[in-house]
Amino acid sequence: MITGVAKVVVPVDDQERAKQFWTGAIGFNVVMDEVHGDERWIEVEAPDRSVVLVLSRRPSDEPRRQVPAALPHSNVFLTCEDIEQTYAELTGRGVRFPTPPAEMHFGMWSMFEDWEGTRFALGQWGSPSA
Repeated sequence: MITGVAKVVVPVDDQERAKQFWTGAIGFNVVMDEVHGDERWIEVEAPDRSVVLVLSRRPSDEPRRQVPAALPHSNVFLTCEDIEQTYAELTGRGVRFPTPPAEMHFGMWSMFEDWEGTRFALGQWGSPSA
């Protein structure tokens, strides 16, 4: 029986820059940064330990998949308790949001980009006034 998701792989072009983004701008913590031959394994974890992202070097021949900015759609949906506050904090740290917070039938959502332009959804589930 599957009991949950342990880690999510995020392909990146520059692992060090990605690590700086996720730790400095987003506030995740490094839980592993090891060199294995020609490869580097970097894991960053949300402060509440709810998710671990593996910042994996993207092969040079792998195409970059991009999601539309106007849809609540992403390879990774992150959550927060107060999307307006989180939006203000992250934009204050230089994080770009192609889609600012908006109310949807499931709650509030937004879309931000890392420094390579990869988009991540951010959601606050349920009614924003609850």
